[in-house]
Amino acid sequence: MKQIFVISILISFFITNCASFPKTEKTQLQIRAFQTRTYDITESKLILKAVLNVLQDDGFIVKNAVPEIGLLTATKEIDIEREIESIPAFLFGGTAASWIKSSIIDATCNISDFGDKYKVRVNFTQKILDNRGNIVQIRQIDDQKFYQTFFTKLDKSIYLQKTGL
Repeated sequence: MKQIFVISILISFFITNCASFPKTEKTQLQIRAFQTRTYDITESKLILKAVLNVLQDDGFIVKNAVPEIGLLTATKEIDIEREIESIPAFLFGGTAASWIKSSIIDATCNISDFGDKYKVRVNFTQKILDNRGNIVQIRQIDDQKFYQTFFTKLDKSIYLQKTGL
């Protein structure tokens, strides 16, 4: 009996230690590095227009644009409600039930001159809302691939702006 107890403790210790890999946190400097690109362009208006086009192509609604300081803000709302969660929640919780309903992605873009070039820094945050509109979670999107995808689209948009296509 004592051996089974010791073995079960060792197994549970092994499982919990192997299953919990520490997530490496990115520093703000690392995040800023993949949020920023430098473009060899002399016109801020061209970059501003290219960023606007990328955001609009991705379904964002531009909320604010201040060309004088190179600021753009935009929002995109996505319905992420899943019936597999909402129906049981309503059935068992009635009108007091809450479940995940939507995701709002906010984009903030800063375009600044950098000598004879321009730097573009974009930041995306995500808000998760429940069916009542209450914020469940807010987080900065810090996925490097997410930003790489954005900047790949921006590269293409700048090319289209330059060539007038």
